[in-house]
Amino acid sequence: MTVLVVGLSHRTAPVSVLERIAVPADDVRKTVDELHRAEMISEVLLLSTCNRIEVYADVARFHPAVAEITSVLARHAGLEVSDLTEHLYVHFAEAAAEHLFTVASGLDSMVVGESQILGQLRAAYSSGTEIGSVGTVLHDLAQTALHVGKRVQTETGVDRAGASVVSVALDRAERVLGGLAGRRALLIGAGSMGALAAATLTRRGVDDIVVANRSAERGAVLAQRIGGRAVGLADIPAELAAADLVLSSTGSTGLVVEADAVGDRAGRPLVVLDIALPRDVDPAVAVRPGVEYVDLEALRADGAMVSDAAVAAATAVVAAELEGYLAAQQRLAVAPTVTALRARANQVIDTELRRLDGRVPDLDPAERREVADAVRRAVEKVLHAPTVRVKELAATPGGDQYAAALRELFDLDPAGPQSVAAMKKATPDAGLPGGAR
Repeated sequence: MTVLVVGLSHRTAPVSVLERIAVPADDVRKTVDELHRAEMISEVLLLSTCNRIEVYADVARFHPAVAEITSVLARHAGLEVSDLTEHLYVHFAEAAAEHLFTVASGLDSMVVGESQILGQLRAAYSSGTEIGSVGTVLHDLAQTALHVGKRVQTETGVDRAGASVVSVALDRAERVLGGLAGRRALLIGAGSMGALAAATLTRRGVDDIVVANRSAERGAVLAQRIGGRAVGLADIPAELAAADLVLSSTGSTGLVVEADAVGDRAGRPLVVLDIALPRDVDPAVAVRPGVEYVDLEALRADGAMVSDAAVAAATAVVAAELEGYLAAQQRLAVAPTVTALRARANQVIDTELRRLDGRVPDLDPAERREVADAVRRAVEKVLHAPTVRVKELAATPGGDQYAAALRELFDLDPAGPQSVAAMKKATPDAGLPGGAR
């Protein structure tokens, strides 16, 4: 495999970097086109969300490709490469596939199990296909990842985690406040969890919602969607004074709300729901009179979080699907060698038949066909067992060595004109997405 992923996420970078590195929808084509033009990159898929940006690429050379992708991302973010590299992670070959399957399953999300990432991956794949940057390699990888994510949702139920966290958290708020209708909610963070919380609050009758976000543009988009009001993070202390409910989910690596930002409630209760990991709100706010502080640990105790058993089941699905995917890729990798072997055999047969024509020019056409068919049947029988066996062995550890041995023994060139022609004849759409299946 030659798949490479270079990325940043909430696990490796602060929100300030993630917001700068994020690629707006209007800039996706430009960024992908720039990456796709690089000499060492043949296919590209760009996954950009509020909590991660990842470039998946089919590459010819590892180190130059990493350098090129990093350079493009830094340039689009207006950052120096040196400012970006400390936050990057890089996976290659099998590790790249495993990472994408884990991401698609929601196991790498800020709230484990959230399902929005699957839709975001589907959109990224569709965009790459439309642009023309996704070919056979990334088509197979992305389609398998989408299948893995869907299977994890269906068989383990971890996709209910995000909705469960928000729902259970708001149940706690309702008990404390005696209902949510007519209350003012302050949402801190306009990412996937913030959007989910906003939609849930709206369904529960809350129509006075303030959205505070580091990116004013993203906060304004969410606020407009729910008929709320957008403010900056600097406005949080003032908004806290008027709020009845605070729900924070920024993904920041440091505190967003300090304890002293919460003033005298004057007999008005305030529920603070901190569903960020790590925490957004200083837990010391819990000692303030009238403040009910709820974090992910408290919600876990209420059964809102994904259970360890569910995570283990999802991880097992990822492992099983990864094994199957890698085996299939190894079988695909040996196909050009098998095709080259058959092309070489056909070349030898054609040469010998032409020689026969020269030696016996008056041979009856029917008899010539019989001779040709007999020779081809004999060669086919000789080649059948080794070609079937090499495909089977290709799916085993180190299976690529068997194809290499065939190439060495028979002096085969899978990239040669006759081999390529034979491959195209066998799979007319091999160069298009889906051609390998």
